[in-house]
Amino acid sequence: MRLASALVSLLAAFSAPSPAVATERTRLIIYTALEPEQHAPFKQAIEAAVPEVEVSWVWHQTGVLTDRILAERDHMQADMVLGLAATSLIAFEKLGLLLSYEPVGADQLRRPFRDPTAPYTWTGMDAYLGVICLNSDLAHRGHVLTPTRWQHLLRPEWKGRLVLPSPVMTGTGYLLVANWIQNMGEDAAWAFMDALDQNVVAYLATGSGPCEEVAKGRHLAGLSYDMRAALLKEGGAPIQILVPADGVGWELEAFAINAGSPHAELAKRVADWAASRAANELYAQTFAIVAHPEVSNPPSTYPPHIEARMAKNDLSWMAENRTRVLAEWIRRYGAKAQAN
Repeated sequence: MRLASALVSLLAAFSAPSPAVATERTRLIIYTALEPEQHAPFKQAIEAAVPEVEVSWVWHQTGVLTDRILAERDHMQADMVLGLAATSLIAFEKLGLLLSYEPVGADQLRRPFRDPTAPYTWTGMDAYLGVICLNSDLAHRGHVLTPTRWQHLLRPEWKGRLVLPSPVMTGTGYLLVANWIQNMGEDAAWAFMDALDQNVVAYLATGSGPCEEVAKGRHLAGLSYDMRAALLKEGGAPIQILVPADGVGWELEAFAINAGSPHAELAKRVADWAASRAANELYAQTFAIVAHPEVSNPPSTYPPHIEARMAKNDLSWMAENRTRVLAEWIRRYGAKAQAN
Protein backbone atom coordinates (compact mmCIF):
# COMPACT_ATOMS: atom_id res chain seq x y z
CA MET A 1 0.00 0.00 0.00
CA ARG A 2 2.72 2.36 1.00
CA LEU A 3 4.63 1.61 -2.24
CA ALA A 4 1.53 2.18 -4.37
CA SER A 5 0.82 5.43 -2.56
CA ALA A 6 4.39 6.59 -3.05
CA LEU A 7 4.25 5.79 -6.78
CA VAL A 8 1.01 7.77 -7.17
CA SER A 9 2.58 10.75 -5.41
CA LEU A 10 5.70 10.51 -7.55
CA LEU A 11 3.72 10.34 -10.81
CA ALA A 12 1.62 13.31 -9.70
CA ALA A 13 4.75 15.32 -8.99
CA PHE A 14 6.13 14.62 -12.47
CA SER A 15 2.86 15.34 -14.28
CA ALA A 16 2.07 18.65 -12.53
CA PRO A 17 3.71 21.74 -14.05
CA SER A 18 6.34 23.29 -11.86
CA PRO A 19 5.83 26.94 -10.78
CA ALA A 20 8.77 27.98 -12.97
CA VAL A 21 7.23 26.37 -16.07
CA ALA A 22 3.74 27.70 -15.32
CA THR A 23 4.97 31.26 -15.10
CA GLU A 24 7.53 31.15 -17.91
CA ARG A 25 7.05 34.04 -20.36
CA THR A 26 8.53 35.00 -23.70
CA ARG A 27 10.45 38.25 -23.87
CA LEU A 28 8.99 40.44 -26.62
CA ILE A 29 11.22 43.33 -27.68
CA ILE A 30 9.09 46.34 -28.62
CA TYR A 31 10.62 49.52 -30.03
CA THR A 32 8.62 52.59 -28.97
CA ALA A 33 8.58 56.37 -28.99
CA LEU A 34 5.81 56.52 -26.38
CA GLU A 35 6.48 59.04 -23.62
CA PRO A 36 8.41 57.35 -20.76
CA GLU A 37 5.51 57.77 -18.31
CA GLN A 38 3.37 55.65 -20.63
CA HIS A 39 5.68 52.64 -20.52
CA ALA A 40 4.56 51.11 -17.20
CA PRO A 41 0.78 51.24 -17.81
CA PHE A 42 1.18 49.96 -21.39
CA LYS A 43 3.43 47.10 -20.26
CA GLN A 44 0.95 46.16 -17.53
CA ALA A 45 -2.00 46.20 -19.96
CA ILE A 46 -0.20 44.17 -22.64
CA GLU A 47 1.00 41.52 -20.18
CA ALA A 48 -2.49 41.25 -18.68
CA ALA A 49 -3.98 40.72 -22.16
CA VAL A 50 -1.24 38.30 -23.29
CA PRO A 51 0.12 36.63 -20.13
CA GLU A 52 2.69 34.61 -22.05
CA VAL A 53 4.54 37.81 -22.96
CA GLU A 54 7.10 39.85 -21.04
CA VAL A 55 7.38 43.29 -22.65
CA SER A 56 10.89 44.67 -23.06
CA TRP A 57 10.83 48.28 -24.26
CA VAL A 58 13.53 49.95 -26.33
CA TRP A 59 12.77 53.67 -26.28
CA HIS A 60 13.92 56.75 -28.10
CA GLN A 61 12.53 59.82 -29.83
CA THR A 62 10.80 59.23 -33.16
CA GLY A 63 13.60 60.42 -35.42
CA VAL A 64 16.33 58.50 -33.64
CA LEU A 65 14.28 55.32 -33.43
CA THR A 66 13.33 55.52 -37.11
CA ASP A 67 16.97 55.84 -38.12
CA ARG A 68 17.93 52.95 -35.82
CA ILE A 69 15.38 50.62 -37.42
CA LEU A 70 16.55 51.59 -40.90
CA ALA A 71 20.13 50.87 -39.84
CA GLU A 72 19.07 47.45 -38.49
CA ARG A 73 17.03 46.56 -41.56
CA ASP A 74 19.16 43.50 -42.40
CA HIS A 75 19.31 42.31 -38.78
CA MET A 76 16.13 43.46 -37.06
CA GLN A 77 16.41 43.38 -33.27
CA ALA A 78 12.79 44.12 -32.34
CA ASP A 79 9.70 41.93 -32.56
CA MET A 80 7.32 44.87 -32.85
CA VAL A 81 7.11 48.62 -33.13
CA LEU A 82 4.40 50.31 -31.07
CA GLY A 83 3.84 54.03 -30.59
CA LEU A 84 5.95 55.24 -33.52
CA ALA A 85 4.94 57.68 -36.25
CA ALA A 86 2.84 56.10 -38.98
CA THR A 87 5.01 57.85 -41.56
CA SER A 88 7.98 55.86 -40.26
CA LEU A 89 6.01 52.63 -40.55
CA ILE A 90 4.97 53.53 -44.09
CA ALA A 91 8.65 53.89 -44.96
CA PHE A 92 9.39 50.51 -43.36
CA GLU A 93 6.46 48.96 -45.23
CA LYS A 94 7.89 50.13 -48.56
CA LEU A 95 11.18 48.43 -47.67
CA GLY A 96 9.49 45.15 -46.77
CA LEU A 97 10.45 45.36 -43.10
CA LEU A 98 6.95 44.70 -41.71
CA LEU A 99 4.92 41.51 -41.41
CA SER A 100 1.61 41.45 -43.25
CA TYR A 101 -1.07 41.25 -40.55
CA GLU A 102 -4.42 42.96 -39.98
CA PRO A 103 -5.31 42.75 -36.29
CA VAL A 104 -8.64 41.46 -35.10
CA GLY A 105 -10.98 44.47 -34.75
CA ALA A 106 -8.96 46.76 -37.01
CA ASP A 107 -11.96 47.02 -39.34
CA GLN A 108 -13.84 48.82 -36.54
CA LEU A 109 -11.31 51.67 -36.36
CA ARG A 110 -11.51 55.05 -38.11
CA ARG A 111 -10.43 54.78 -41.73
CA PRO A 112 -7.39 57.16 -41.46
CA PHE A 113 -5.96 54.87 -38.79
CA ARG A 114 -5.96 51.81 -41.06
CA ASP A 115 -3.22 50.92 -43.54
CA PRO A 116 -4.76 51.83 -46.93
CA THR A 117 -2.38 49.73 -49.01
CA ALA A 118 -2.09 45.99 -49.54
CA PRO A 119 -0.65 43.99 -47.98
CA TYR A 120 -1.89 45.41 -44.66
CA THR A 121 0.97 45.95 -42.19
CA TRP A 122 0.35 48.86 -39.78
CA THR A 123 -2.50 50.17 -37.64
CA GLY A 124 -2.90 53.62 -36.09
CA MET A 125 -3.41 54.22 -32.38
CA ASP A 126 -3.86 57.95 -31.89
CA ALA A 127 -3.24 61.30 -33.54
CA TYR A 128 -1.11 64.20 -32.34
CA LEU A 129 -1.19 67.74 -33.70
CA GLY A 130 1.15 70.71 -33.71
CA VAL A 131 0.18 73.70 -31.54
CA ILE A 132 1.70 76.87 -30.10
CA CYS A 133 2.20 77.08 -26.34
CA LEU A 134 2.25 80.70 -25.14
CA ASN A 135 3.25 81.73 -21.61
CA SER A 136 0.34 83.94 -20.55
CA ASP A 137 2.27 85.78 -17.83
CA LEU A 138 5.19 86.69 -20.08
CA ALA A 139 2.87 87.69 -22.92
CA HIS A 140 0.85 89.96 -20.64
CA ARG A 141 3.91 91.64 -19.17
CA GLY A 142 5.45 92.13 -22.61
CA HIS A 143 2.21 93.32 -24.25
CA VAL A 144 2.70 90.68 -26.94
CA LEU A 145 -0.08 90.24 -29.49
CA THR A 146 -1.45 86.70 -29.57
CA PRO A 147 -0.48 84.97 -32.83
CA THR A 148 -3.43 83.51 -34.72
CA ARG A 149 -1.60 82.49 -37.90
CA TRP A 150 1.84 80.96 -38.50
CA GLN A 151 3.12 84.11 -40.21
CA HIS A 152 2.57 86.09 -36.99
CA LEU A 153 5.55 84.27 -35.46
CA LEU A 154 7.81 86.14 -37.88
CA ARG A 155 7.20 89.48 -36.19
CA PRO A 156 10.31 91.22 -34.75
CA GLU A 157 9.02 91.04 -31.15
CA TRP A 158 9.40 87.25 -31.25
CA LYS A 159 13.15 87.37 -31.89
CA GLY A 160 14.99 85.13 -29.40
CA ARG A 161 11.75 84.11 -27.68
CA LEU A 162 10.77 80.90 -29.51
CA VAL A 163 11.73 77.25 -29.02
CA LEU A 164 10.79 74.51 -31.47
CA PRO A 165 11.17 70.71 -31.56
CA SER A 166 13.86 69.35 -33.86
CA PRO A 167 12.34 67.46 -36.81
CA VAL A 168 15.46 65.29 -36.92
CA MET A 169 14.87 64.05 -33.37
CA THR A 170 11.10 64.27 -33.00
CA GLY A 171 7.93 63.36 -34.83
CA THR A 172 6.36 66.60 -33.65
CA GLY A 173 9.10 68.65 -35.28
CA TYR A 174 8.76 66.77 -38.55
CA LEU A 175 4.96 67.08 -38.72
CA LEU A 176 5.31 70.86 -38.33
CA VAL A 177 7.83 71.13 -41.16
CA ALA A 178 5.88 68.73 -43.38
CA ASN A 179 2.69 70.72 -42.83
CA TRP A 180 4.31 73.98 -43.89
CA ILE A 181 5.81 72.44 -47.03
CA GLN A 182 2.64 70.63 -48.07
CA ASN A 183 0.33 73.59 -47.49
CA MET A 184 2.51 76.62 -48.29
CA GLY A 185 4.41 75.04 -51.17
CA GLU A 186 8.08 74.08 -51.12
CA ASP A 187 9.68 77.46 -51.88
CA ALA A 188 7.32 79.49 -49.70
CA ALA A 189 7.73 77.06 -46.80
CA TRP A 190 11.53 77.23 -46.80
CA ALA A 191 11.32 81.03 -47.01
CA PHE A 192 8.97 80.97 -44.02
CA MET A 193 11.30 78.69 -42.05
CA ASP A 194 14.31 80.88 -42.92
CA ALA A 195 12.50 83.86 -41.43
CA LEU A 196 11.21 81.86 -38.46
CA ASP A 197 14.73 80.65 -37.68
CA GLN A 198 15.73 84.25 -37.02
CA ASN A 199 13.38 84.24 -34.01
CA VAL A 200 14.23 80.74 -32.74
CA VAL A 201 16.56 80.24 -29.77
CA ALA A 202 16.93 76.47 -30.15
CA TYR A 203 15.42 73.33 -31.66
CA LEU A 204 14.90 70.91 -28.77
CA ALA A 205 15.38 67.15 -28.76
CA THR A 206 11.87 66.24 -27.55
CA GLY A 207 8.41 67.04 -28.86
CA SER A 208 7.15 67.95 -25.39
CA GLY A 209 10.21 70.01 -24.45
CA PRO A 210 9.23 73.36 -26.00
CA CYS A 211 5.88 73.49 -24.18
CA GLU A 212 7.47 72.35 -20.92
CA GLU A 213 10.07 75.11 -21.20
CA VAL A 214 7.36 77.68 -21.86
CA ALA A 215 5.33 76.41 -18.90
CA LYS A 216 8.36 77.03 -16.66
CA GLY A 217 8.64 80.61 -17.93
CA ARG A 218 11.98 80.07 -19.67
CA HIS A 219 10.64 81.12 -23.07
CA LEU A 220 7.69 83.13 -24.31
CA ALA A 221 6.38 80.52 -26.74
CA GLY A 222 7.16 77.10 -28.12
CA LEU A 223 5.77 74.70 -30.68
CA SER A 224 4.74 71.32 -29.31
CA TYR A 225 1.91 68.79 -29.59
CA ASP A 226 -1.68 69.13 -28.48
CA MET A 227 -2.10 66.79 -25.53
CA ARG A 228 1.17 67.66 -23.83
CA ALA A 229 0.03 71.27 -23.89
CA ALA A 230 -3.46 70.40 -22.62
CA LEU A 231 -2.14 68.26 -19.76
CA LEU A 232 0.36 70.94 -18.70
CA LYS A 233 -2.42 73.52 -18.69
CA GLU A 234 -4.68 71.15 -16.75
CA GLY A 235 -1.89 70.86 -14.18
CA GLY A 236 -1.91 74.61 -13.64
CA ALA A 237 0.78 75.80 -16.06
CA PRO A 238 0.27 79.46 -17.09
CA ILE A 239 -0.04 78.76 -20.81
CA GLN A 240 -2.41 79.39 -23.67
CA ILE A 241 -2.82 76.72 -26.33
CA LEU A 242 -2.99 78.36 -29.75
CA VAL A 243 -4.20 76.63 -32.90
CA PRO A 244 -3.31 78.73 -35.98
CA ALA A 245 -6.30 79.40 -38.22
CA ASP A 246 -4.33 78.47 -41.34
CA GLY A 247 -4.12 74.84 -40.25
CA VAL A 248 -1.96 72.59 -38.10
CA GLY A 249 0.05 69.56 -39.07
CA TRP A 250 -0.67 66.16 -37.60
CA GLU A 251 0.65 62.63 -37.43
CA LEU A 252 -0.51 59.22 -36.23
CA GLU A 253 1.14 56.93 -33.72
CA ALA A 254 0.91 53.37 -34.94
CA PHE A 255 2.05 49.79 -34.42
CA ALA A 256 3.25 46.92 -36.58
CA ILE A 257 5.05 43.56 -36.35
CA ASN A 258 8.55 43.35 -37.72
CA ALA A 259 9.10 40.82 -40.50
CA GLY A 260 11.27 37.98 -39.29
CA SER A 261 10.25 38.23 -35.64
CA PRO A 262 10.83 34.82 -34.01
CA HIS A 263 7.76 35.45 -31.88
CA ALA A 264 5.34 36.51 -34.61
CA GLU A 265 2.35 34.59 -33.21
CA LEU A 266 2.66 36.24 -29.81
CA ALA A 267 3.24 39.60 -31.49
CA LYS A 268 -0.03 39.10 -33.40
CA ARG A 269 -1.87 38.68 -30.12
CA VAL A 270 -0.33 41.90 -28.83
CA ALA A 271 -1.39 43.58 -32.08
CA ASP A 272 -4.95 42.30 -31.56
CA TRP A 273 -4.94 43.92 -28.12
CA ALA A 274 -3.49 47.15 -29.53
CA ALA A 275 -6.44 47.43 -31.95
CA SER A 276 -9.03 46.76 -29.25
CA ARG A 277 -11.40 49.19 -27.58
CA ALA A 278 -9.67 48.51 -24.24
CA ALA A 279 -6.33 49.59 -25.70
CA ASN A 280 -7.92 52.71 -27.19
CA GLU A 281 -9.30 53.62 -23.78
CA LEU A 282 -5.72 53.51 -22.53
CA TYR A 283 -4.55 55.68 -25.44
CA ALA A 284 -7.30 58.18 -24.62
CA GLN A 285 -5.72 58.87 -21.25
CA THR A 286 -2.89 60.70 -23.01
CA PHE A 287 -4.31 61.52 -26.47
CA ALA A 288 -7.54 63.30 -27.36
CA ILE A 289 -7.95 61.69 -30.79
CA VAL A 290 -7.73 57.90 -30.93
CA ALA A 291 -8.44 55.25 -33.54
CA HIS A 292 -11.65 53.82 -32.09
CA PRO A 293 -14.61 56.01 -33.10
CA GLU A 294 -16.47 55.46 -29.82
CA VAL A 295 -13.58 56.35 -27.51
CA SER A 296 -12.80 59.95 -26.51
CA ASN A 297 -11.73 61.47 -23.23
CA PRO A 298 -10.10 64.88 -23.82
CA PRO A 299 -9.35 67.08 -20.80
CA SER A 300 -11.37 70.27 -20.32
CA THR A 301 -8.28 72.26 -21.36
CA TYR A 302 -8.19 70.68 -24.83
CA PRO A 303 -8.94 73.19 -27.64
CA PRO A 304 -12.48 72.37 -28.82
CA HIS A 305 -11.94 73.54 -32.41
CA ILE A 306 -8.66 71.80 -33.12
CA GLU A 307 -9.93 68.93 -35.29
CA ALA A 308 -11.54 71.45 -37.66
CA ARG A 309 -8.10 73.05 -38.14
CA MET A 310 -6.23 69.86 -39.04
CA ALA A 311 -4.47 70.70 -42.30
CA LYS A 312 -4.45 68.63 -45.45
CA ASN A 313 -1.80 65.99 -44.89
CA ASP A 314 -0.43 63.17 -47.03
CA LEU A 315 1.26 60.63 -44.78
CA SER A 316 2.78 58.83 -47.75
CA TRP A 317 4.37 62.10 -48.90
CA MET A 318 5.80 62.58 -45.41
CA ALA A 319 7.30 59.09 -45.50
CA GLU A 320 8.74 59.38 -49.01
CA ASN A 321 10.26 62.84 -48.49
CA ARG A 322 11.54 62.54 -44.92
CA THR A 323 15.20 61.92 -45.77
CA ARG A 324 15.33 64.74 -48.34
CA VAL A 325 13.48 67.27 -46.17
CA LEU A 326 15.55 66.55 -43.06
CA ALA A 327 18.82 66.82 -44.96
CA GLU A 328 17.81 70.27 -46.19
CA TRP A 329 16.59 71.26 -42.73
CA ILE A 330 19.92 70.23 -41.16
CA ARG A 331 21.82 72.20 -43.78
CA ARG A 332 19.87 75.36 -43.01
CA TYR A 333 19.16 75.18 -39.27
CA GLY A 334 21.13 72.31 -37.78
CA ALA A 335 23.50 74.62 -35.87
CA LYS A 336 20.72 75.46 -33.41
CA ALA A 337 19.53 71.86 -32.92
CA GLN A 338 20.09 70.05 -29.63
CA ALA A 339 21.60 66.61 -30.03
CA ASN A 340 19.79 65.04 -27.06
